[in-house]
Amino acid sequence: MNSETSPESAAMPQTQAEAPGAAAPESPPAASRHRIDPALAAAVLALTLVGWQWFDSSRQIHALEQIVGERLGEFDSRSKENAIVIGQAREDIKQALGKVGLLEQKLAESQNQQVALEAMYQDLSRNRDEWVLTEIEQILLTASQQLQLAGDAKAALAALQTADSRLQRHDNAQFISLRKAINQDIQRLQALPLVDVAGYTMKLDGLIAEIDDLPLLIGEETPAERAPSKARPDDNLWAKLTREIWQDMKQLVRIQNLENPEAPLLAPSQAYFLRENLKLRLLSARLAVLRHDETGYKSDLKVAEIWLRRYFDLKAKNVKSALVAMKVLSSSSVAIDLPDISASLNAAKKFRLTRDRGNR
Repeated sequence: MNSETSPESAAMPQTQAEAPGAAAPESPPAASRHRIDPALAAAVLALTLVGWQWFDSSRQIHALEQIVGERLGEFDSRSKENAIVIGQAREDIKQALGKVGLLEQKLAESQNQQVALEAMYQDLSRNRDEWVLTEIEQILLTASQQLQLAGDAKAALAALQTADSRLQRHDNAQFISLRKAINQDIQRLQALPLVDVAGYTMKLDGLIAEIDDLPLLIGEETPAERAPSKARPDDNLWAKLTREIWQDMKQLVRIQNLENPEAPLLAPSQAYFLRENLKLRLLSARLAVLRHDETGYKSDLKVAEIWLRRYFDLKAKNVKSALVAMKVLSSSSVAIDLPDISASLNAAKKFRLTRDRGNR
């Protein structure tokens, strides 16, 4: 290319043309004039590529700087926001730590109170168990006394059932063995034959109430005989005196028709004591029913029947009814084989001894 020719070579043809005498140089061939230098082309191309790469790298670096700047700005804003959040988090942590400390303090106080309450509950529980055990022992002792001394199986059974219900309401596993012993004694009492103590007692009370109305065979005046004679308004002094003498004579001598010549003669005062002694015999039989003393019960009824047949009028209807009632009562059995209910009381005492040893 012409642009690649140096200035000196370009000026040379003009000077040579001006000198006509000089010989014209040999002109190069046309092919050599139009050939491009490969090294120069490569250099230009390389320089172009380098320039293009530098421009592209500059552009990318500039874009990267913008991105990095934007990212740094965002990071800076986020860092500030994070710093604010961290500050708030620190404040929250401080408040939370303060609350945790307060909760720990309250927890320690509540634990101390719980320990104190547990100790108090243990003391109350021991005192309550002690009180219940004392009450149960007293009830069992009463039941044993009712059975052994009075022979009252119903009262003993009621006492044992009361003790069992008291332990059931307390609901303490420690009293299971004691409840088993009490239930065994309850079953023994429930297996006893039934004696109608109330019925026998009512019949004996009815006989006692009828004693005063039963007529004696002899030795007691009728109400008409005991009543004094009324004075007449027209009687004079001698008539009144004669009537009083006659009343006194009738009290000294009595005339009565006796079918049984061996009937005992009783004065009015003796008749009173006879009735009272008969009442005492029936009362003794009543007590024997409560004690289930069959020997004493039948003995008292037998004596009462003998007295009734000997001293009272057997033809009277109420006397016959009294004899029939006494026979019915004498044929009844009031004796029962009382069981031994000391197992429950011994179990209570054993439980107390074991508890006292454990507390020591």
